[in-house]
Amino acid sequence: MSEKAPLLHYRLTTSTGPEPKDVPKHSSAKAGRDGRRTKEKNAPKLGVVFGVVIPTLLSMFSVVVFLRIGFVVGQAGLYQSIAMFLVAYFIITMTVLSVCAISTNGALDAGGAYYMISRALGPEFGGSIGIMFFFANVCGSALYILGLVEAILSAFGIPEGLHQVLPTGYWWSLLYGTVLLFLCFIVCLVGAHIYAKATFIIFIIVTTVLASIFISFFIVGPVVVILPDTSVFNRTSLSITNYTGFRLHTLEDNLLRNYTVDYTTGAMMSFATVFAVMFNGCTGIMAGSNMSGDLKNPSYSIPRGTLAAVLITFITYNMLSVMAAWSCDRRLLQRDYSFLGDINIWPPLVTVGIYSSTMSAAMSNLIGASRILYALSKDNLFGGVLALARKTSRSGNPWASVLVSWLLVQVVLFAGKLNTIAGIVTIFFLLVYAAVNLACLALEWASAPNFRPSFRCFTWHTCTLGILGCLIMMFLISAIYAFASIAFMLLLLMLIHYLGPISNWGYISQALIFHQVRKYLLMLDVRKDHVKFWRPQVLLMVANPRSCTGLMTFINDLKKSGLYVLGHVKLGLLDGLPSDPLQSRYDSWLSLVDHLNIKAFVNLTLADSVRHGVQNLLFITGFGGMRPNTIVLGFYDDCTPQDHLQGKILMSTGHGLDAVCPSKEPGEQRPPFFSIVRGAEELKDLQKEEYVSVIADAVKMGKNVTLARYFNQFNREEQSMTGPFVDVWPLNLLRPDSCGYVDICSLFLLQLACVLQETRAWKQARLRLFLCVEAGCSLQEEEETKLRVMLKELRISAQVQMVAWDQVVALHWQRQGGRERGNLVESAQNEERMEREEKTEEENGIQTFPNNAAQLTDEYICAVNSLIHRHGAPKPAVRFLYLPRPPADTNRYSAYLHQVDLLSRDLGPTLLIHGVTPVVTTDL
Repeated sequence: MSEKAPLLHYRLTTSTGPEPKDVPKHSSAKAGRDGRRTKEKNAPKLGVVFGVVIPTLLSMFSVVVFLRIGFVVGQAGLYQSIAMFLVAYFIITMTVLSVCAISTNGALDAGGAYYMISRALGPEFGGSIGIMFFFANVCGSALYILGLVEAILSAFGIPEGLHQVLPTGYWWSLLYGTVLLFLCFIVCLVGAHIYAKATFIIFIIVTTVLASIFISFFIVGPVVVILPDTSVFNRTSLSITNYTGFRLHTLEDNLLRNYTVDYTTGAMMSFATVFAVMFNGCTGIMAGSNMSGDLKNPSYSIPRGTLAAVLITFITYNMLSVMAAWSCDRRLLQRDYSFLGDINIWPPLVTVGIYSSTMSAAMSNLIGASRILYALSKDNLFGGVLALARKTSRSGNPWASVLVSWLLVQVVLFAGKLNTIAGIVTIFFLLVYAAVNLACLALEWASAPNFRPSFRCFTWHTCTLGILGCLIMMFLISAIYAFASIAFMLLLLMLIHYLGPISNWGYISQALIFHQVRKYLLMLDVRKDHVKFWRPQVLLMVANPRSCTGLMTFINDLKKSGLYVLGHVKLGLLDGLPSDPLQSRYDSWLSLVDHLNIKAFVNLTLADSVRHGVQNLLFITGFGGMRPNTIVLGFYDDCTPQDHLQGKILMSTGHGLDAVCPSKEPGEQRPPFFSIVRGAEELKDLQKEEYVSVIADAVKMGKNVTLARYFNQFNREEQSMTGPFVDVWPLNLLRPDSCGYVDICSLFLLQLACVLQETRAWKQARLRLFLCVEAGCSLQEEEETKLRVMLKELRISAQVQMVAWDQVVALHWQRQGGRERGNLVESAQNEERMEREEKTEEENGIQTFPNNAAQLTDEYICAVNSLIHRHGAPKPAVRFLYLPRPPADTNRYSAYLHQVDLLSRDLGPTLLIHGVTPVVTTDL
């Protein structure tokens, strides 16, 4: 049962559906048995030992154990060698703990470390680190091939030696490496199971060779070793050194460091360069993870197999270091990297072990690189660039990925020497290990409820130590290579972020952002608000997005890094509906937000009326100190809406915004992104009185109100190129008897205009402030001076223009003087009563709509509208007008809306603004 459970887990999503009714039961049962046999035949078969332990051991027991253990001890001494192993294994142990935690938190697929990182951190980090890990495996495979070539030439390419068979030189070495790489390519091309069988045979050989090496240290007595001394000028001569056996004086000579020139490259060695070579013996810890797609139960096999392999190699490396330092002369360790064969009881056995282990490690890295490339191509993160790598054989082997990996390894072989590329390989692997630790740390810090791995031997401390250890060693080895690799990774990250498709893996960034935003929202205390830090936080009510894209983009400029919410009310009741009809619409709204490139949230509500829906949104929108303080409404007029999304293409999906989108279910089609715009003959969803009631409700709730009109004529691209004008009329034009310019609402107009001018798209805009005065009035100069001083104190740059409106005001006073005498007493009584009602509001510095509607005539308002027209040259991009507060008497709502309509008629894009909160200050 335990062996079949994993298969069931992997095959749950591949159900073939219900049986056809016309098929006999015994036929379907037979077909089911045949299908199970086929699935079991193609199912992953590798377990802990063959799938993880053996590949990991062979990947780690390669160049270092046979060809570089003497190099490490001879250059660094025993003390520093052990210190290097401790540092290296500390890093990889922290990484292994993170790997175990991630791999036991869910089912793994092909791709190993790439799969874990991408599913944990999202496609941007996963894809960029996956490419880095792919290159690390490619370079690692080339490194092992070069190590094998070095071993072959040391045995058969010595010019003065008795066994000279092969010619030497750079091009000959490249030829030998190409042939050996082609053999690895053939094995990997056949498939993972052949590779597993081959590695088991190699594992037996390597185990036998290691046993013979340990035995030889105890059996073989002192030996005089003849070794080649290759100079940097490629001249050769014979020199002699000693294998002393276990001698105390030999151990004492090898305890301390003695860095010299590496005889294969001619470069001076240091702690960092020796560590870079040594660390390649620890980079095989992902060999089992890379085989995750071929494992029977990856979540079970990877933790156990990897930890076992790490422990075995750590013990082996340290024992070999101690024995080599105790028994070998320092010159032998520094000048003969294949000394283990010289002191073995049967030297050819070590040669066989070197050849087999390095071939196995090269194959392990080659097949690992191909599996990572195949996983990257399946995820389609790079579009059609990796389309070729998706091709597989009938058995599922990604032969195209193996081919591409083989070609890249062949390119790296041109480096020529093992120690030349050792530093690059090490930095690549360290960067990948740091990313694995980062993935585990991010999952732990995000506190996601679904992150509960069965492997619990890790904390955020182990992840952090692993990251720091990797980064420190990267920059110690080579700061240039480290910076270059990180920069390359970040470049890939940006490319995937902006060009890659949206995935459904889950983004760890979203979990971390949620965690941080919640914390900072709790810290955002509304009791500490101050007018100095006021910013517009806007709720834009949208009836149909098709008709108001211009307004949506304009308000995005006006928000000044504040909260911006798109609100929509759908008429209806939840009673009788099977589910919430709004949940399925959020994707369309968010897609539109992306299409318009605006920074806005979306909040939809269901209500029996528009007024109640707006009330709901004003009550519930936002959190803590991030709540809308300004509501923007489209103007209530008779204009026919226009569809601005007709023919537009949504870049993220390629679907048209006006097309019927095909559904996943056959024969079913999804509705368009948004309903079509209202026709000229269709009725609106709300009446005039309800519209004004929405304005009055917002004012009562302490919200600033803005009415936007004619923004169907607004074109942001044209305005940003022409250096537009922004006209501000701060006087309540519906109160001709008012003479105050410095009230809360006027200052709110100025603040919004200034905020608009400070945005990047409106930097070239020029503010024009129109001051309405009566010619010959004694207050004209006084008001102008007062206004200019106020603008200076508020740091607002605007062009002040004096507008004489004597003739316009005269129309109002003529109407006042022409009243019939019989109505004077009644009018006086009405005015006295209304003044008492307005007293409280005027004390707050807000001018209201004239309660006696008879005081204003259409002739006067049309004259004011004409005055605004005459002073609108050049034509402004947008106008800011003073919006008085709605009357307290609901019976005058229609008159209020009619007069505001006349005031703003045919003015182009216009904002009628009513501010209720102080927004400016002259204090520091």
